[in-house]
Amino acid sequence: MEFGWTDKQLARYDQVLDATKLAFPDPPGAGHGFFGRKDWLALGDLGMLGACLPEEYGGGGLGALDTARVVEAVGRGCPDTGLVFAAAAHTFACAMPIAAFGSAAVRRRLLPGLAAGRLIAGNAMTEPEAGSDSSALTTTATRVDGGWLLDGTKSFVTNGPVSDVFVTYATVNPRAGFLGVTGFVVDRGAEGVVVGPPHEKMGMLSVPAGSVTFEDCFVPEEQVLGAVGGGAAIFQHSMGWERACLFALYVGLLDRLLEQCVRHARSRRQFGRRISEFQAVSHRIADIKLRLESARLLLYRACWSMDRGEPSVLEIALSKLAVSEGVLASATDAVRVFGGRGYLREDGIEAALRDAVPSTIFSGTSDIQRELIVKEMGL
Repeated sequence: MEFGWTDKQLARYDQVLDATKLAFPDPPGAGHGFFGRKDWLALGDLGMLGACLPEEYGGGGLGALDTARVVEAVGRGCPDTGLVFAAAAHTFACAMPIAAFGSAAVRRRLLPGLAAGRLIAGNAMTEPEAGSDSSALTTTATRVDGGWLLDGTKSFVTNGPVSDVFVTYATVNPRAGFLGVTGFVVDRGAEGVVVGPPHEKMGMLSVPAGSVTFEDCFVPEEQVLGAVGGGAAIFQHSMGWERACLFALYVGLLDRLLEQCVRHARSRRQFGRRISEFQAVSHRIADIKLRLESARLLLYRACWSMDRGEPSVLEIALSKLAVSEGVLASATDAVRVFGGRGYLREDGIEAALRDAVPSTIFSGTSDIQRELIVKEMGL
């Protein structure tokens, strides 16, 4: 097994990390509401939005492992985890399905803008009664002359309130379960698209998320993703990329949290000693390091497996579970290391905790990942 990086890979990571710190210098808590188009264009300039998209459309043409390293660097360098999450969801849940399954016309029209940051995409999958059970969609697609009419509501669309385009899924046959699910690309300006206001959320405060309703919304035939009835496979394809590469941003966040905890433990003094000399503190930091390196290796292995074209369900589920549970536990420990200061917004520790909580929910809950793991084990 080879655990080393090439000079090119190391240089790319350092370049992206340094550029990210320059582009996003403000610490958490400096808050300016939701991200703006200037922020999005900066992410395009960093190469994050198009890292894994084909070069012919302005992307980087990178594989899963190299893409994950780009996302990790941005997650480490950018203090606004919500912005990085928004970018990753845009890329893996929207741009990648378009690149892999979209028509030639749709790819030419949308991918350059998605890669450069001129366009923002939202993944419209979750419904009020269809979260983990993605085969129970009630949004319908009815064939009409020249395309399809969509009807239904999507309840939690990341980037939804500001998206220019949506990747959504609807059923063409409710009795067919997942075999009736079909993917569509829908322009925000299409008649019948109703975008709801942003939700009030616990964390990820800079990324707007809201409902999107389709009311007799016409989608032309060329904007169907893949084959009719093949939407479940397309969604799972995007989830593979999302569960592996998106969660690299949390590896970057863990790196940043660990650095902050080490600095604080070295400088903070209580009872005449640095708090790093107390095992209750130093062992807690050791646990953060253990979770970070364990999650990092599992994530790299999952991406490596994807790049080799191997079946990767088990590897991706293990990675997603380790990263999400690891970052939640570690962010909680970081608050304890910082004590009362960790509860304040100044250092961004409490923000990291709030941003870590949804990692165990989106892209398949931790319990869903455990179900995938035991299924792959033959249980």
